[in-house]
Amino acid sequence: MFTYADNAATTKLSENAKKAMLPYFDELYANPSSIHSAGQKIKDDINKARETVAEAINASSGREITFTSGGTESDNQAVISAALLGAERGKKHIISTSFEHHAVLHTLTKLKKQGFDVTLIDPDLNGIVPAEKISSAIREDTALVSVMYANNEIGTIQPIAEIGAVCREKGILFHTDAVQAAGHLPIDVQQQNIDLLSLSGHKFHGPKGSGVLYARKGIALSRLIEGGGQEKNRRPGTENVPAIIGLAAALKESVENIDTESEQIRRLRDKVISGLLAIPDTRLNGDPEHRLPGNINISFEGIDGESLILLLDNIGISVSNGSACNSSSSQPSHVLRSIGVPQEYIRGTLRITLGRYNTFEQADYIISSVTKIVSYLRSFSSVFKKDGEEKLHAV
Repeated sequence: MFTYADNAATTKLSENAKKAMLPYFDELYANPSSIHSAGQKIKDDINKARETVAEAINASSGREITFTSGGTESDNQAVISAALLGAERGKKHIISTSFEHHAVLHTLTKLKKQGFDVTLIDPDLNGIVPAEKISSAIREDTALVSVMYANNEIGTIQPIAEIGAVCREKGILFHTDAVQAAGHLPIDVQQQNIDLLSLSGHKFHGPKGSGVLYARKGIALSRLIEGGGQEKNRRPGTENVPAIIGLAAALKESVENIDTESEQIRRLRDKVISGLLAIPDTRLNGDPEHRLPGNINISFEGIDGESLILLLDNIGISVSNGSACNSSSSQPSHVLRSIGVPQEYIRGTLRITLGRYNTFEQADYIISSVTKIVSYLRSFSSVFKKDGEEKLHAV
């Protein structure tokens, strides 16, 4: 039974999004920068998509929405723009967390080389960053706070509204990487005091290569590339019209069905978690309650996670051991290290992320398959002995 359970890496394009996109590959192909009527029709459609996205996150206007190529570009532009705005006022301190996506962490590393001072806050053992920790780290020269809405590996949901309130009170720009949250959790940039927000279309059944950067009115964005005046001079380059249209359609669909869909996915998640925790020497990583509806990050002592993933793949189950953006790295997950997961568990980690198209039959298949394969791998593991024998841990 083929079971796709890697929805944090990417999701299947929805039929609604595909249907919305199709005309822009064929009939409606004009360049939106052209002044003729065919081009202006496309420009109008892009602006309608902009308003759709703004409504989905309660932005005050579509003018606050910039379309990008995805979450990585949006994160880069948000962090760099806020840093440069702060530097203009003599503020070169940035606060973030140690378990952000590398799109943020690597950008911060680049900014450190340019003279910025970066403070990374560690989450607690459940993977939550309390607003009090952020508040305590704020200095007179703090220009930006960037905290992801929901973690891409362990799925923990951060107290974004509380962190946003702290930043707004102190007059500091607040950015959140909402790539994993958009379409799955409610977002209200006004109530949550969010100044800058990143999202990516392919995480909520939109097309790959599509993203959004929300920037509150009055925040000047720095261009990452030079060229024409597209996207109100914020992001040069001829617009990827089909992707923009598909992203807006997918986000609208996801937000409209967010309550019923999230509840169904949450039930699937809890079933799988319960089944897998029945396996001895197993731990769930991240807060059991404050986590994305479909996220299961679980570690099995004494096995190699990559072997587990490949054996599951052989029987049609697609899962991962963490972020797809960092799958080629041999280094242990920086997210799991940040919450203190013991080394003997980190190696045997599985990230299962369920979504709209998963079923309870597939949930049962995952539980039974993982249970059998973990037992099989442990039967000849050099770091794990069964039948009551002493476990031998690798140094």
